Order: sequence, then C-alpha cells, then structure tokens
Amino acid sequence: MSTGTAGKADPSGRPPDDGTAAARRREQHGWYFYDFACSVYSTSVLTVFLGPYLTSVAKAAADPDGFVHPLGIPVRAGSLFAYSVSASIVVAVILMPIVGAAADRTGRKKPLLAAAAYTGAAATAGMFLLDGHRYLLGAFLLIVANASISVSMVLYNAYLPQIAEPEERDAVSSRGWAFGYTSGALVLVLNLILYTGHASFGLAESDAVRICLASAGVWWGAFTIVPLRRLRDRRVRPDGEGAVGSGWKQLRATLRDMRRHPLTLSFLLAYLVYNDGIQTVISQASLYGSEELGLDQTTLIVAVLLVQVLAVAGALGMGRLARTHGAKRTILGSLAVWTLILVSAYLLPADAPVFFFVLAAAIGLVLGGSQALSRSLFSHLVPRGKEAEYFSAYEMSDRGLSWLGPLVFGLAYQVTGSYRDAIISLILFFAVGAVLLARVPVRRAVEAAGNPVPERI
Repeated sequence: MSTGTAGKADPSGRPPDDGTAAARRREQHGWYFYDFACSVYSTSVLTVFLGPYLTSVAKAAADPDGFVHPLGIPVRAGSLFAYSVSASIVVAVILMPIVGAAADRTGRKKPLLAAAAYTGAAATAGMFLLDGHRYLLGAFLLIVANASISVSMVLYNAYLPQIAEPEERDAVSSRGWAFGYTSGALVLVLNLILYTGHASFGLAESDAVRICLASAGVWWGAFTIVPLRRLRDRRVRPDGEGAVGSGWKQLRATLRDMRRHPLTLSFLLAYLVYNDGIQTVISQASLYGSEELGLDQTTLIVAVLLVQVLAVAGALGMGRLARTHGAKRTILGSLAVWTLILVSAYLLPADAPVFFFVLAAAIGLVLGGSQALSRSLFSHLVPRGKEAEYFSAYEMSDRGLSWLGPLVFGLAYQVTGSYRDAIISLILFFAVGAVLLARVPVRRAVEAAGNPVPERI
C-alpha cells in the first residue's frame, strides 16, 4: 500500500507541502503545460492524420480481398487502426499499475513522467518513416506512443490533488484541458497550411502527412520541459519494498482498498463505461469521415480544428456550469449531448462537409468539459496520500480500459463493412454510463473518502 506524502493533510483539506499560494500557482502553470505538450499527439496524430493514413498504407499492402496478415492473422485493412488502438491500451494496462506503484512508493513522479513522455514523443517522431507498405511499423509506433501517453497521464493527473485546493480543482482541471485544446488548434492550423500547400513546398501529399505526424512528437518533447522544470516531487516514507516489482501487487492492494470506498469505485465504473465511448469517438472520427462519408483530408483537418477552438470555450464554460449546477449534473448533461451526436453521425449524408462541421462543433462544446469535470470530480473521491495509485486506476478507466470501444468498432466493420453500424453501437456506452453515474451519491462519496465537501459538486 502507498505510504503517501511526508506532508500531513490539514483539516481544511489543503494540499500538503505546497508552500505559498504563489508556489502553488507556479506548479499549476507548469502542470497546464503538459496538456499543452501532449495534446498535439491526441489531435494531430490520433484524431486527424494517423487513422486515414495508416489505413491507406494497410490497403496498399492488402491482398485482393482487402486483408492484411499481421502474424498470419487475416485483418481487414480498414480495421487495422482500431485494432492497434485497442492493442495499445492493453499494453498500457500492463504498465500503468507498475508506474502508479513506483510513483507512490518513491515519490519520484517527474523522472517517470519524463521517461513516459519522451518514449511517446520519440515513437511519434518516428512516424516520419511510415511510408510504402510499412503498416506493421505504423501499428507498432502507434502502440508505443498511445501506451506512453496513457502512462504519462497517470503521473500528470496524480499531481492535481497536490497542487490545487478542493474548491480550485474544477477550474484548474478545466484550464489544463483548455491549454491542451489551444495547442491542438495552433498546431492544426500549421498542419493545414502545410498539407493544403504541400505542392508549393515541393512535397508529395504523403510527405506532408508524415511531417505533420513527426512534428507532433517534436512538439510533445519540447514543451514537456516546462512541467518538468516547475512541478516538484513530494518525499515519501520508505517502506522497503521494490516499487516496480510490486506493481501488480499494488494494483490488487489498490482495488482491495477501493472496496472500503465503494462509492469511489462506483464512480470509476460509470466513468469507465461512458469514457470508453468518448475515447472511441475521438480516435475513430476521422476514419469515419474519410472512409464512410467520403470527406477529404482538408475537410477533416478543418473539422478537428473547429473542435479544438470550441473545446477551449466548452471546457471553461462547463467549468462555470459546474460551479452553479455541480460537476455531476453537468457531466450528465454532456452525456445526453454525446448521445445526440452519435445519432446525428449515423444519419449524416456522405459528401456533406457542412453537416460534418456542425457535428464537430457539437463535439467541441462537450468534449473538454466532460473529461475535465470527470477528472476534477474524481480528485475529490481520492483518499489523502493515495493520489498516484488511485489515479492509476482512474487512468486505466480513462485510457487503459478503453479498449472495448475500439474493439467493438473494429469488429463491427470487420463483420459488416459499414462504419455507420460501428458508430451507432457506441450509444450503449453513453446510455449505460449515464445511468451508473446518476446512481452515485457524490457528496457521500467525498465524505467517505475523508475529504471536505465543496459547496457545489
């Protein structure tokens, strides 16, 4: 079990070892910049370019029936990207308990954050080599990069309870997401300029795509320097047990400990379900637009850019709604909007970019807020001193256990050959997740975790 930080929690619930308010704000500003650094991978790589590009590479390598054969297994080329995303999450599931245990037992989050971030950044930069028939290289780099960002987010999220007081967390978490969407929008503008003008730069279309992919890795690595300089580790009491070797033992211990906090566990279950739907929509949207709706890459870039711009306003706006109506009610409202988005996506006509832009705007308005508020709400449910191990479990819900949605999406296309059938199946995740979240008494859950209850939650 984690021994927690050396600093003791005071009765007000203030974060331990934070020093002055100015020092805490300095850490918060540094913390925001990791979202600024890594979100470019999520937008430019995972959401925009890699799905359609890896699918085109796989199709080029496919047999006459449209199948590739990694490890001798017949896989429809159009399902390779979804399966690779699902595989990356399985790898993350194996690694995240080890990292969470290491962070709590040693207190050294920053070196672990650096290792995960720069592994992911290097794999993303390596996507410049993805050309010809190298679909296996693309799948491998995707698995490494996506697993790395999941592991790094365990450590990043675990800082939130330590750098923000309870009443600040909705706002701090929302600002982090806003920073991420701002960087995503900025880089997508640069991507759009390069991609649409690739001929004037003397580049082939595939060369422009590969540069856009690789530049996301360079951006991720460069801006990770800021949080590594500003965030600080908290010392822990030694317990004499090897952190890495005890990773899975730590996970089992964390799950046993969560049984003493069943309301926290109930929230995690709800989040696991509805977030699986969110993550699948994010990762498969461009593939759906290009392959099912027949939209070109420029249209997809503009649509995702629209998502980024509106997601900044959406994250901040939903943060304000949470202050009035509470985080739980605001999240429930966003899940209703997500359901309407999927129904609309299923009904969208092909070759109709205007309707696709309207859908992108709706996604932007709820995307950042639903995720940011879920993170801040969970931070109130974490017992003091167990931030990294509980956020490891949270991250397994956020990314690590979000393998089912991509798998279902890929299987639906494998069987039916229709992305419309795949997209409509995701409604179940939002409906079930909303029902489970509605049943969680969050005030009682905060009290049961031993934390002060904010006025609105």
